[in-house]
Amino acid sequence: MSNQAPFSDFIRSLPEAALGLKGVTAYLLAAPQGQAVFFDLPAGASVPLHSHGAQWGIVVSGELELTIGDKTEIYRSGQSYSIPAGVLHGATTLAPSQVIDVFAEPNRYSPRA
Repeated sequence: MSNQAPFSDFIRSLPEAALGLKGVTAYLLAAPQGQAVFFDLPAGASVPLHSHGAQWGIVVSGELELTIGDKTEIYRSGQSYSIPAGVLHGATTLAPSQVIDVFAEPNRYSPRA
């Protein structure tokens, strides 16, 4: 966990996502139009290059190295990003981080059983 306060209790009471990423916790909030995911990520968490529908995100705390297409940048607290549908992207956390991602897909992630 970062030096940022953890997500509020009502967020942590949302369904957890089935991710398969070691040490990563994510909470799901879904609507027919999309899905918001609140991520708690340890330093060194890595998501390999992949693509899907459109995505927008913001770093709440921490530091994230994010590749979108052929461009890699470091994102820090308060910085947001937008990933168009179908564009390859991947990320690695450089510090414990909290990130909120909003997906155009209402079922991007499934709740953990």
